[in-house]
Amino acid sequence: MKILHTSDWHLGRSLYGRNRYREHSAFLDWLLECINEQRIDALLVAGDIFDTATPSNRSQELYYRFLFQVSTSCCRHVVVIGGNHDSPTFLNAPKELLLALHVYVIGSKTENPADEVLVLYDKQELPAAIICAVPYLRDRDLRTVEAGESMEEKNSKLAYGLQKHYEKVCAIAEEKQEKLQKKGFPAVPVIAMGHLFTANGKTVEGDGVRDLYVGSLAHIEAAVFPAGIDYLALGHLHVPQRIKNHKHFRYCGSPLAMGFGEAQQRKTVLAVEFDKNRPLIEEIPVPRFQELLRITGSLDDILAKLTELKRAESRAWLEIEYTGKDIVPDLRSTIEEVLLDSGMEIRLLKNSRTAQKSLRSLYQNETLDDLDENDVFERCLDTFAIPSEERKKLTAAYREILNSLHAEDSNAE
Repeated sequence: MKILHTSDWHLGRSLYGRNRYREHSAFLDWLLECINEQRIDALLVAGDIFDTATPSNRSQELYYRFLFQVSTSCCRHVVVIGGNHDSPTFLNAPKELLLALHVYVIGSKTENPADEVLVLYDKQELPAAIICAVPYLRDRDLRTVEAGESMEEKNSKLAYGLQKHYEKVCAIAEEKQEKLQKKGFPAVPVIAMGHLFTANGKTVEGDGVRDLYVGSLAHIEAAVFPAGIDYLALGHLHVPQRIKNHKHFRYCGSPLAMGFGEAQQRKTVLAVEFDKNRPLIEEIPVPRFQELLRITGSLDDILAKLTELKRAESRAWLEIEYTGKDIVPDLRSTIEEVLLDSGMEIRLLKNSRTAQKSLRSLYQNETLDDLDENDVFERCLDTFAIPSEERKKLTAAYREILNSLHAEDSNAE
């Protein structure tokens, strides 16, 4: 069986107020072509299908249209797990209907771990893969809250709870594997899925990756995962990477650059075949459907680069940072004049020169589009001159509240 591993589509995500439906539509069209060209048997989507728990109608249209199109392709199975951005009840609501298209949806931790174990069959209706479809596991899925717990105790419980859940699910998968071996099917691989943050995982500035739990101890070590896993298809981190010393434990990364920090990053999906349970992994590059460019420098540097791009008929979205020594009060209008009659768009303009005199001027050019919720809290601490010795506890408490809010399912009853 040949599988294709993808994750972190974030359908409905915008970039500094600009929607990205055209890019997402182009990606899904390309992904369908890739499935047919590679003769993929099973598509694994490792969480964060949508960017929010209440996706727009357009985002839903893209998702369901794609699933229907895949059902008419060579791909026999699609397995979708929920991520931390997804609403479990929203994903799960049509799961019975989607089964008719051979789309299996696991939006949240199930009451019975066996429900997260799927056996996929090939064209001859022979067992070809066992999938441990473990979704994003929320705090409340992994531990019970006790009064007076320290942050270290909370984090230890989270890591322990996650390990135990994988042990239960993978033990069921290995039992199925043994039964199939006795029936004459000796090489049925166990493929686990997950949406989590592993220890030493790579991220980039501005990628929107949230800490899933409070504290770095809850970043999961590779030793947590059972040895019987032949391939681990992970989501959450947007940089394609493997877990240290484990070539078959992989993040495929997000297919689109989530921000300008990822602009030059090589995006991939992963095609995986098995030779006697040994995974053979091919990285397939995802085309860049919208160019993102960062331009930094003096006004002359910026204008020269823009003129060059205009001459090349670029249609890039731009993040521009002016770092010159002179104050340029009409900076935006000067730059926009150069961009007239071009296909380029300014998505963010930073004027560092006006932000050097005081703390107040440091923030005067910022808007909420420039900040995330952690930045806003830091600005609040700065405004009220909170001493550094108090900041650590306040920040930890604030992030715990944020995590609990993110974990709430707005679509649940």
